[in-house]
Amino acid sequence: MKLAYSLVAAALFSGQVMANKAPLKFDDVFDFKYPHATKLAEDGKFLAFSATPYRGNAQGQVYDLTSNTLIATVERGTKAQINRSSTWVAFTQVPTLLESETATKKERKKLANNLVLVNTTTGQQQRFDNVKDYQLSDDGRWLAYREDNKKEEKKDQSTPEKAAIKADKKDTPLTLVVLDLQTNQTQRLENVVAYGLSPAEYGILFSQHDAITANNQVQYLDLNTQAVDSLFNEPGVTVSAIAWHPYSSIVAFNLGNYVNEDKRRRSYDVTLWDANTNKITKVQNPSGWYSAKTAKLKWSEQGQRLYFENRPVLEEKVDVRKYSDEPSLRQFDTIRAQSGLKLWHNHDPEIKPREQHTWKTTNRDRQYQAVYHIESQKVVQLADETVRDVTLNTEADFILGRNNQPYLKKIMYDGFYSDYYAVKVSTGAKGYIVKDSPNRPSLSPSGRHAAYFLNDQLWLKDLHEQKEHAVSKAVRDAIFADDKHDYPEPNPGYGFAGWQLDGSTLYAYSKYDIWAFDSHTGQAKRLTQGKESNTQYRVIKLDNKQVGFDADETLFLSAHNLQNKQTHIATLNLKSGSLKTVLKGAARFDLVKKAKQADKLIFTQQTYHQFPDFWQTTSQFSAPQKITNLNPQVANFAWGQKPELVQYEGYNGEPLQGVLIKPADYTPGQKLPVVIYFYRYMSQRMYDFPKMELNHRPNFPMFTSNGYAIFLPDIRFEIGKPGPSSTQTLINATQKLIDMGVADKNQIGLQGHSWAGYQSAFAVTQTDMFKAVVSGAPVSNMTSAYSGIRLKTGLARQFQYESGQSRIGQPLTAAPDLYIENSPVFFADKVNTPILLMFGDKDGAVPWQEGIQYYLALRRHDKDAIFLQYEGEPHHLKKFPNQVDFSVRMMEYFDHYLRGMPAAQWIKSGKPHRPEE
Repeated sequence: MKLAYSLVAAALFSGQVMANKAPLKFDDVFDFKYPHATKLAEDGKFLAFSATPYRGNAQGQVYDLTSNTLIATVERGTKAQINRSSTWVAFTQVPTLLESETATKKERKKLANNLVLVNTTTGQQQRFDNVKDYQLSDDGRWLAYREDNKKEEKKDQSTPEKAAIKADKKDTPLTLVVLDLQTNQTQRLENVVAYGLSPAEYGILFSQHDAITANNQVQYLDLNTQAVDSLFNEPGVTVSAIAWHPYSSIVAFNLGNYVNEDKRRRSYDVTLWDANTNKITKVQNPSGWYSAKTAKLKWSEQGQRLYFENRPVLEEKVDVRKYSDEPSLRQFDTIRAQSGLKLWHNHDPEIKPREQHTWKTTNRDRQYQAVYHIESQKVVQLADETVRDVTLNTEADFILGRNNQPYLKKIMYDGFYSDYYAVKVSTGAKGYIVKDSPNRPSLSPSGRHAAYFLNDQLWLKDLHEQKEHAVSKAVRDAIFADDKHDYPEPNPGYGFAGWQLDGSTLYAYSKYDIWAFDSHTGQAKRLTQGKESNTQYRVIKLDNKQVGFDADETLFLSAHNLQNKQTHIATLNLKSGSLKTVLKGAARFDLVKKAKQADKLIFTQQTYHQFPDFWQTTSQFSAPQKITNLNPQVANFAWGQKPELVQYEGYNGEPLQGVLIKPADYTPGQKLPVVIYFYRYMSQRMYDFPKMELNHRPNFPMFTSNGYAIFLPDIRFEIGKPGPSSTQTLINATQKLIDMGVADKNQIGLQGHSWAGYQSAFAVTQTDMFKAVVSGAPVSNMTSAYSGIRLKTGLARQFQYESGQSRIGQPLTAAPDLYIENSPVFFADKVNTPILLMFGDKDGAVPWQEGIQYYLALRRHDKDAIFLQYEGEPHHLKKFPNQVDFSVRMMEYFDHYLRGMPAAQWIKSGKPHRPEE
């Protein structure tokens, strides 16, 4: 561990850059790369990802972990995939950024991707142009891909007649190319709409559609003989999903027919076919149920179970009356059928915008989970209209079921609640766990016990006997209810680590530690010693299919110190109780990947000066090696000094912390311009490498390398007084910076977005301490926002005030004074601070009219206010030009008001509306 520690120390030392380093410019940010779609080979030998700059073309990268070297780069390589035998790394090669940015909307649709294969033995690359999709065999011998024929589609419009049975619009028949990567022999199969390549060397199942005759076929290509056999040959036949058994010659698919043009009501048969025996098995849905086109198929890892989806048979589609002849133009019912009515009724479970949202995203094509047991040939319905959702783990014998339907109305004002059940995979039997719960329970692998948090206690329930008891009551020296939870709702717990595989032990979290609770007696045992060192231990889960822990398993833990903010990695052996810290230092460490079939771990370590590059090690953590060096240019810039923690008091005198980052050339005694960026708790970012992008928040190194200090304070709120408690905390924190001699009291600005946008907008109505404020997407009038709609989700905003983030804790009718007292718009006449407001006019979270209200109130009182409206933008700016524009304006605004630099023209006189067209 001395190696890891020394490397962190070296990075910190080098990060404390000297004054002769260059200040960061906006276009410097464009070049910072982040890894995306990271894949670790199952045998732990290769790592691949797409190194994506903030602005520019991505680069696929492949690393040989045995030699710890970069063996291949792929220009514009994205979406890395590694086949099971690690013989190939595949990348989707996208068009250049220039091609995408200069193409018209119509031209952009014609741009096609390529496929690039990297041979992990030789590093050589093969490129296949215009590829729509692809599949690789596990052994790496076979590649199947469909050619993207977008450019040729227009040429085929001279076809005499289309078939009477048409394929669905998105089911485009394309040419399937099958390539033997050992011999380079290819076979081309035309008009393929769906295909599935077997993991082992069996073959390819594919569905063909003839656009002229509709004489469709479902066929099989034997990879050994190259023979093609037809399994189904009839007009309109089609396949919507294909899933090969992980180890055998059986393939599952959903078989349907385009003859039914109603995609929602078209029935698909879940079908099994054995390529060796030619046996076909139709999986029978329960009576009154069917599988639709969108139904998914998924095998368990060993192939004993096939998970599929289905739904109750729908009522017949009601034809909408339309104008068809002269008399229809005067028919009352036909005329009314053309109205644009949406009827809102008080008895509706959901308000209309929410109902529209859930219909579009979930309910229109809702499928329920079922399973087919291969050995018993038995279908079991796992979810239904009483238990609508299940958390599927294909390896578990019992899974968690949930139903929120009784509480849809309650969501609008009180938050999200559900009833929870234990669902037995072998029979579908459902055992009740807890009703009307805001917190998700944890279910034991045996299905005998469940745990949940209620009334500030951790409860353990015997599901067979339906008996429960609060096991945390007997633990006197631990906190199980989140003591940082400052919302007007029941406190949540700290969560669950998991269960022993036999269900005999529950592992749960207190504020600091991991506890083991005997499932039968409830007896508690502390496994870590976090409380004594102010360290919060949590289990790192790298296998999302793991059902439970073995009795002698060694767990990986994160160890986050709540005082100094360092995050280390530790191991805990459940049998011996041995707890060891294996990665430590003044940094943040994160385990991110574990090889499925090898002792190989990937982790990152980061600080404000050190980018979180990838490192490799084993479970012994004896000789970690750095793999990547994605952003060496950090060393070229005056990044800033080492962040430091500042202590101060909150609204009620509670101790709080903030992170202060000074410029690289700061000298003691120097008083600095300071930009305060905040939201809620921020000090945990002490060792985070700053996000190198331009968006709704300040880019920290951009400011610290250009003469500013950045301060990130923690805020704790008082229920009923979110505005005053935030403002007083900000005043206390800022005064501490002034008292330290770091901040120039005449050069302090605030920047916040969304909830912090509200806080900054409110603060300037109460104090003149801040000399400039940039407020993004703030609520300014709680009385109007209370009954507004979150357009993105269709939810009423009432829950945010009564039980959520806005923390009033009562309905508007019960406490109108609190809504007014916490609303900036009612105190606009008190504002003496220049304020820059920003909104996207398609904000789906905060009605952008809230910004208009505040701006108009400030304007009415002749205050120094500017409003930036970004057209077509949501809650956070998404379009690159707007992200850059706002970042530049933010810097110019603070430069003028905090540093006395000449005002940009838009600050002095705005920007006239003068479109040429």
